[in-house]
Amino acid sequence: MQILVTGGAGYIGSHTSILLIEAGHEVIIFDNFSNASMESIKRVERIVGQSITTIKGDIRDEKALNTLFETHNIDAVIHFAGLKAVGESVEHPLRYYENNIHGTSVLCKVMQVHGCKSIVFSSSATVYGDPKSTPISEYFPLHATNPYGRSKLFIEEMLQDLYISDSTWKVVLLRYFNPVGAHHSGSIGEDPNGIPNNLMPFIAQTAVGKREALHVFGSDYDTHDGTGVRDYIHVMDLAAGHIKALEKLDNLDTVLTVNLGTGIGYSVLDMVKAFEKASNKKIPYILAPRRAGDIAKCFSDVSYAKEVLGWEAQKGIDEMCQDSWKWQSQNPNGYN
Repeated sequence: MQILVTGGAGYIGSHTSILLIEAGHEVIIFDNFSNASMESIKRVERIVGQSITTIKGDIRDEKALNTLFETHNIDAVIHFAGLKAVGESVEHPLRYYENNIHGTSVLCKVMQVHGCKSIVFSSSATVYGDPKSTPISEYFPLHATNPYGRSKLFIEEMLQDLYISDSTWKVVLLRYFNPVGAHHSGSIGEDPNGIPNNLMPFIAQTAVGKREALHVFGSDYDTHDGTGVRDYIHVMDLAAGHIKALEKLDNLDTVLTVNLGTGIGYSVLDMVKAFEKASNKKIPYILAPRRAGDIAKCFSDVSYAKEVLGWEAQKGIDEMCQDSWKWQSQNPNGYN
């Protein structure tokens, strides 16, 4: 199939593109490079041994998208493109609503015009807000607590409404937990702009000497060591979930919503210790007050993913940290 990957130069998009090509699909990447690098695509091309059609453009640009769909016979879209930092979304909510929600609306409008009605959407466990219990199943109440999460939740509802209006749409909503790790080659990985928003790149940059110390926000949570517990999933396992979702599209008779996680919760200090083991480096850290909006525990119930997609995570915490360290140690300044 010919697959349009929006945001394909980004962290998850680049890793997923590798597996798409290895599965025999033709990939077209559409990215505005606001938080990604062309170098990531060049490295993906080296890994897969072929060139990838790459178009620079913004999902809010209806004209550019129309040109793309007129030029290529797109069978399905995997939609990663979007702003994704929780803290930034609180400071600049309109940017998130304009980019994520309006951009997806434009994309779906163009898809509909060109008769392409198959989409796998990159959603997030943030749509569950602060859950009353764990593990979190797909049937939990939805209550996003920040503009980033609300943008994901609204897009989910938009795609649900599209299906209600026209049941020929094929829609899979994948709710990610916490992606970490890198391709085993160490040539591509997570390369955030500026100070990382996520735990693993901050740990990795501290290990490589780019950051003085890790700030651990909250040490008095009701967890085994007082630090926040999350469900960390290797990015290659996450990418494999998209391949399974793509295979499922043709046989759908409803909108399919699936959690992608490991079902195991690790604390911040668990991750620090595992990374110290993988890197043979001491990770200095400072215990700091809780951040507003952070929750104590968040990990997934993965039984439904196994049931409907035949998918489950294969890589554990050691491999997550080893691959992250390989990427960061080989690329201390990321793609630059």
